[in-house]
Amino acid sequence: MSAPIGKAIAALRAGRPVRIEGDRPIGVVAVETTTPELLEIVDPKRVARLLISGQRAAALSLANLRDAADPVQPVLVERTDWLDADAALALADPGRDLERGPIGPLHPVSLDCAECARAALDLARSAGLLPALWVIDPKGAAVAVSAEEVSREDRRPQVELVARARLPLEDMPDTQIVAFRASDDGEEHVALLIGAPGGKPPLVRLHSECLTGDVFGSLKCDCGPQLREALRIIGAAGGGVLLYLRQEGRGIGLANKLRAYALQDRGLDTVDANRRLGFADDERDYTHAAAMLLALGISEVRLLTNNPAKMAGLEAAGINVVERVPHHMPSNPHNADYLAAKRKKSGHLG
Repeated sequence: MSAPIGKAIAALRAGRPVRIEGDRPIGVVAVETTTPELLEIVDPKRVARLLISGQRAAALSLANLRDAADPVQPVLVERTDWLDADAALALADPGRDLERGPIGPLHPVSLDCAECARAALDLARSAGLLPALWVIDPKGAAVAVSAEEVSREDRRPQVELVARARLPLEDMPDTQIVAFRASDDGEEHVALLIGAPGGKPPLVRLHSECLTGDVFGSLKCDCGPQLREALRIIGAAGGGVLLYLRQEGRGIGLANKLRAYALQDRGLDTVDANRRLGFADDERDYTHAAAMLLALGISEVRLLTNNPAKMAGLEAAGINVVERVPHHMPSNPHNADYLAAKRKKSGHLG
């Protein structure tokens, strides 16, 4: 990760202002982490507008302007007397939608800094925050990053191999664990090198981190069983690679995944819950996985998956998927709807 992007992410997490450089620079602070007191300091005239994602704007029915009807475009909301720090957080967090009374009216306004606005929302997502920001005077921000740099990091993330060691696993062939650090967000991903593939393209599983399923055995998803069965299948095949990717909640982070769980408790499916939070239904990116494989000298794989997006992501990043190996898990009463939504709305194969 570049130093300016790292500083910008840290500043947003700390509730401090960030300047986004571009054709029309903007200053932003995160709705989720900026206190009412700090908002008064950075916006004493109370004119800061609210920047939200197109997905969240659609959930709030802000479609009276064409720009606000496009779920992939940022939406800017005019400041009004009632739109203070608490009201903005209530708007940004869909977990509060059913707990609060009507808020409004909301007035979307034309956005003349779209490039910087998109970069700002991308930074918020990289920081694991709700994609909602106050747009303030950029002169008051001590931390700055360019929109072009944010876009460049998103397009070409690299990984650095930082550590490698033996890792004995029960009932498994000899295994090594290899840690990588990503250039764009600083996350540390690991690869388990299990046994020996035997001169053919290795059997590879891409597994996204799931604290609730992998560690605590949650029944809301199939992640824990998928992980354990993938290790068993790779071991039984004589060897292969399991990549453990720090992409909790399909890339939206742990806190936001729990927000999505709360929305699912109220009747939304996993896809609609992510969209209501202001994210895409799946925010994962497989360029890190491809870079890890290439760093290990692997350019062809047999991929253990039911998700076509994983195959497409690896292929686009230079990895040849010579075979898809199905990876089915039985459902339970708690995750049957989750698995059905993945098949119906995210294209997972049966």
